[in-house]
Amino acid sequence: MGALGSEMGDWDLRLSDRGPPLFEAVVRFIADELDPRTGEFARLGATRLERCVYSEKQLAILEGLKGKARERGLWNFFLTEPDPGEGLSNLDDAHIAAELGRSPLSSECFNCSLPDSGNMEVLVRVGTPEQKERWLTPLLEGTIRSAFAMSEPEISSSDATNLSCQAVRDGNECVINSEKYYITSAGDPRCQMLICVVQTDPDAPRHRRPSQILVPMDTPGLQILGPMHDFREDDDPRGHIHLRFTDARAPCANTLLEGGRRFEIAQMRLGPGRIHHCMRSVGVAERALALMVERGLKRVAFGQPVARLGETSRSSRRRASRSSPCASWCSGLPRRWTCSARPRPGCGPRR
Repeated sequence: MGALGSEMGDWDLRLSDRGPPLFEAVVRFIADELDPRTGEFARLGATRLERCVYSEKQLAILEGLKGKARERGLWNFFLTEPDPGEGLSNLDDAHIAAELGRSPLSSECFNCSLPDSGNMEVLVRVGTPEQKERWLTPLLEGTIRSAFAMSEPEISSSDATNLSCQAVRDGNECVINSEKYYITSAGDPRCQMLICVVQTDPDAPRHRRPSQILVPMDTPGLQILGPMHDFREDDDPRGHIHLRFTDARAPCANTLLEGGRRFEIAQMRLGPGRIHHCMRSVGVAERALALMVERGLKRVAFGQPVARLGETSRSSRRRASRSSPCASWCSGLPRRWTCSARPRPGCGPRR
C-alpha cells in the first residue's frame, strides 16, 4: 500500500466547498422531520390491507415530508449534473448517502430512492425528448416510481450476456416473452415504468446483443406474479417482484439509444450506484451500532450498564472500527491520506 500511496499522492476525501451546507441541511432534516415520524409511519403500516402497498395514512406522511424536503431544496441531489441535480461530486454524495442510510424514510423523502435514482441518471443522459417528457419529468418531481428488470430465473443474470429474454421486432413494436424476478418496487402501484434488459439481436457479437427498453407497467401481457422472499421475508411494502411477460408489446421507440448498447448504458448508473449502495449500508451499520450502544447504556446487569462490562465494551469498539465511513473508505490507506467529513465516531483525520 505504501507503493500505491507514492504513485497516487494524497487522497483528500473531505467534502468539497459546496458540500457542507447541503450535508448539514440533510442531517438536520432527518433529525427534525424524519426521525420523529419514523415510528408512527411503521405503526401505520402494520394494519395495511395489501403487503406491497403503503396505507393511505403512510402515503400522506410521505407526501408531506417530500413536500417539505423539496421546499428546502433537498431534492434530487444524487444527480451530478447541475441541472436538474445539484452538481455535487460523487464524493460529496457519498457522505450524504451515508446519512440517508440512517433513516428508512430518507431516500424517498429526498427523491433519491433506488432504483428511481439510477433510472433517472440514465434518462438524463440518453433519454430522447419524448422519453424525458413522459418518464423523466414525473420521476424528477417524485410523482411516480419506477423499476429495473434484469434478473431472470435459473440464469446467472449478473452477466447480461447470459440473459434469455428477447424482444422480437414486429413492425414498430418489440414483443417480449420472458420472466424477470427480484424486481424491486415493481409491485408498488406508483410504479409506472420499468427499464427492461432484453436481447434484441441474438446474432450480434456477444456484448452487442442486450438492449434496454422502457416498458410501461400497464402494458398488456405484463403480469405481476408476486413478491420474492429473502430469508423468508418479502421486504414489504417495497418488495422484490416476480414478473411475467407474455407477448408484451413496447414501442421500439422506447429503446434507450439504439439497440445493442446495454453495457454502455449500464456504466452510466453503476459507478454512482455503487456509491449509493455501499455508503447507505455504512449509514445503516452506524445506526445499528448507535442503537446497540444506547441499549447497552440503559440495560443494567450485575449492578452496572452492560456497556461497561468487558466483552460488550470490546465488541462495540470492534464493530465501530469496522462500520465507520472512515474504515470503509480508508482501511489500510497510508496515514497521510485524510478522511474528514463532519465529526462522527471514526471519521476524522487519520492519526
